[in-house]
Amino acid sequence: MSNWQTFQKSVLRYPELGFALDCSLMDAPGEWPETLREGIGRAFRDLVAIEAGEVMNPDEGRAVGHYWLRRPELAPAAEASWILSVREAVSSFAARVLSGEIAAPSGNSFRQILLVGIGGSALGPQLVARALLPADSPVRIHYFDNTDPGGMDDVFASIGDGLAETLTVVVSKSGGTPETRNGMVEAEAAYQARGLDFARHAVAVTGEGSLLDRHAAAKGWIARFPMADWIGGRTSVMSAVGLLPAALLGLDVASFLDGAAAMDEKTRVPDERTNAAMRLALMWHHAGGGRGEKDMVILPYCDRLELMSKYLQQLVMESLGKEFDLDGNQVNQGIAVYGNKGSTDQHAYVQQLRDGLPNFFATFVEVRRTRTGESIGVDETGATTGDYLQGFLRGTRRALAENGRPSITISIDELTPFSLGMLVALYERAVSFYASLVNINAYHQPGVEAGKKAAGAFLDLLAKVRRHLAETGSAGYTADAMAATLGESDVEQVYHCLNHLAASGHCLRETGADPAEDRFVS
Repeated sequence: MSNWQTFQKSVLRYPELGFALDCSLMDAPGEWPETLREGIGRAFRDLVAIEAGEVMNPDEGRAVGHYWLRRPELAPAAEASWILSVREAVSSFAARVLSGEIAAPSGNSFRQILLVGIGGSALGPQLVARALLPADSPVRIHYFDNTDPGGMDDVFASIGDGLAETLTVVVSKSGGTPETRNGMVEAEAAYQARGLDFARHAVAVTGEGSLLDRHAAAKGWIARFPMADWIGGRTSVMSAVGLLPAALLGLDVASFLDGAAAMDEKTRVPDERTNAAMRLALMWHHAGGGRGEKDMVILPYCDRLELMSKYLQQLVMESLGKEFDLDGNQVNQGIAVYGNKGSTDQHAYVQQLRDGLPNFFATFVEVRRTRTGESIGVDETGATTGDYLQGFLRGTRRALAENGRPSITISIDELTPFSLGMLVALYERAVSFYASLVNINAYHQPGVEAGKKAAGAFLDLLAKVRRHLAETGSAGYTADAMAATLGESDVEQVYHCLNHLAASGHCLRETGADPAEDRFVS
């Protein structure tokens, strides 16, 4: 359990940024072992190499330039010019939309935004909008962030008659991401069904010359904004991917970028004692033995940060979950991330955190001021709702510590575009440092690609089953019979294809005593 002296030695504060990092309950050693100090040195060298534009994603032969997005002067001249031109294009376009100069075909202003993306192309904008968009904003934003038709129907129902004044932003670097392509096709069909010209409502954020870029140009979409190979999806929120939606919502994107730049400056200092991102990475390493042996539980005590755990889940797990290190050794690295929000977590899973398996470390995120006006007293002592929120944070932190559960506490004075930019930059740098500590490539995602290939194989098989069933299925097939007919060895996959077709109304299922006896009839 921490005491006052330990706290004073452990807390790292950036008063000018309204930021503090408290690691006093992590039971970290006073000095790091020599083997880890070698990793710390490598991490600081890698920081310099990354910002200098060296290839830091060797598998894909790419530089890693998301740090340049908030300080273009760090980038090579061509990239710096490109960043500034994209920023200007985003700012100008958003201003014209918000002023009504660029309007819906009806002549009315665009009052709603539909963002079509997946992964970082959706999570970043979602985090920013949920954290910063005023409740009384005149502009609403909706998302297609999956290929679930039911979810899309829910979005269309929410938009309702407002589709005529809805601007759709399609985000995909390659333009070939299936989920995003599917969302675009569904959106286009919905506009057409209402007699609306989709092109006059559509904007693309994509790589220059990509499938989406060519499609948008051919169809005459309102605008196209470029992405670069050196910006990864999970670190793209400060590119046009995140800045365009934020600007269209009227948010202060300049302050968001400035907050990230300010944290970058603090975490550029090669001293683990004063570098918050390095200290965070070292705590992760210490807690999990450098092997991710403990989960990271993110507990923001602020409703507007409820998506922070989802955002960090992708940033951390996609970056650090790797089978091999940079030397080709099989290491199976990673840190599992999950979370809720305080004090909701009091009534969800804190019971297990305190009394169950000690397989985690917690990170509390404190926003010291969440209301700008005065608060009323809610009990006989005069305590406010904010007092209770602080009490639950401090009480949960103490209750965990008393049972030997380690935790980190990050505090910011208030939630603003600047402070949100700081938090995003802090975690981006911490992920980069941790990757260097354990010698992995944080900037590729071979496991994601493997999943896409497997999905493609299933879709190919589904097409064969659908076609064959339509042509010859009047007598019906069991999964074994269909697999034999197609020469397919994986009968279970054939069975799942048939079940999906039955659920989609393409055939009927006659349920047998077990799956092998189920019969599917066209």
